[in-house]
Amino acid sequence: MSSSQLSHNSSVSIRLRSRSARWDRSVPPLFRPILRAYLLGYAFTVGPRLLALVLYHALKLIRTRRKAVDGPAENKPEPLLLQSLLRTVRAGFEWQRFPTFCAALVGGSTLLEPALRKALTRILKGLAETTRTRLSRYLSSFIAAWFSLRLLQSKQSIPSTTTLTTAATPLASPKPDQTPRPQAGRTLDLTLFAATRALDVLVGELWSRRRNIRSPSASTTTKTLDHFASSLADPLIFAFSSSLIMWNWFYNPATLPRAYNKWIASAASVDQRLIVALQRVRDGVMRYGEDTGQAALLQDMCEEYRWPLQWGDPATSVPFPCEMVHMGVGPSCELHALSRFGRAWLWSMRTYLPLQLAVLLLRLRSLKTLKRDLVRAFLSASRSSAFLGTFITLFYYSICLARTRVGPHLLGVDVKARQKIDGGICVGTGCFLCGWSVLLEPFSRRRELALFVAPRAVATMLPRKYDADKQWRETLVFSASTAVVFTCVMENKRRVRGVLGGLLRTVLAA
Repeated sequence: MSSSQLSHNSSVSIRLRSRSARWDRSVPPLFRPILRAYLLGYAFTVGPRLLALVLYHALKLIRTRRKAVDGPAENKPEPLLLQSLLRTVRAGFEWQRFPTFCAALVGGSTLLEPALRKALTRILKGLAETTRTRLSRYLSSFIAAWFSLRLLQSKQSIPSTTTLTTAATPLASPKPDQTPRPQAGRTLDLTLFAATRALDVLVGELWSRRRNIRSPSASTTTKTLDHFASSLADPLIFAFSSSLIMWNWFYNPATLPRAYNKWIASAASVDQRLIVALQRVRDGVMRYGEDTGQAALLQDMCEEYRWPLQWGDPATSVPFPCEMVHMGVGPSCELHALSRFGRAWLWSMRTYLPLQLAVLLLRLRSLKTLKRDLVRAFLSASRSSAFLGTFITLFYYSICLARTRVGPHLLGVDVKARQKIDGGICVGTGCFLCGWSVLLEPFSRRRELALFVAPRAVATMLPRKYDADKQWRETLVFSASTAVVFTCVMENKRRVRGVLGGLLRTVLAA
């Protein structure tokens, strides 16, 4: 890139920053971060809900008009759109909501820091100025994070008698004399998000220092290995996190948030009977070569797809054919993979393309570049859709590889080997390989995707609910993690990566 291009880009960014800063110029500099944080939190909280309400009522109106053409429609009482919108707008202003949390977090860290710095200057005179500054920033952010999270946690949750409910262990009825214990865990996802971000900041800082102290005369091999490790870190995090998430979605879906679970199921587009069958094979409830009374599950699917009924009987069909996994596409695993990719790509484009077009409209500066921007938006949406399509394709084709193409040649074709393959090896292979589809994305997107799925993967190893008397542990983790992130972003603005780093730099700017 030439120096003229760099100067042009820098001037454009300066103009954009000045435009975005005009609206709060009348606000005192000390209170600008608080106002920005509150408005940003309000937009994140209320914006998606307003959009969902508008889309819901629009689709309902379309369905009502179609029914009116076909015949008289049933008159069911439905909340009016305006009432729902007003209720949503008002709910965002409640003091125990996310906008207040954001304002308290940012406001506390910025307002407390000068006072703490003066106190530390008097108490710890022997410390260097840089150390006192870092310590005051850390302590102010820690205190603000503690009280802001407690504000969110103060919203009452439903008491419960259990700490975790899973698909494998249904919730038992509480005893009459058992007193319900208050449960916590509403803010667990937020805490894990902060913890993974803090870990990313610390690892990034240590890696940067290592590269800075590395000898200039280091061998080419050492430099190549360092570059390889840096470029592979985010794909590795994404692949490992995705494997944990997909494994739990398949075998232990209760460990995932309900909305996330539903989204994965929609993207996977698989017959639930296949999942249940493989779960029963893993649990030993369905055993190949034996009549365990489980034939009705897949035989019902055979009737629906007009397959031979013996395919669904584990006593005679060892294992059930891969064609059943293909769900009507045909016997070829490769054709099924291509079909999966095409369907997943189209499904993803319905999500990614409108998002890209919305971003295009927000950033549009001139009609002269509209055609070029439309092409870029389509290509960007297509690339992201190809990533998700490859993710789904690799998951299913890896299952086919383990069941048909490779697995039997390595483990054998006897009943015991087939039971082992369908008892977890085939699904595990799909979980392990699907995440490497992230290599199709550019480096910046790999980073965002890795940081997005990492806290969700960690959440699968923790209970979604726990006793409220242990909530201080979660608050401690969140406060320490947030303090690390805020301290770092105030000292080295580029150390906090991705969208979060950009948002924090915008919010904390004077």
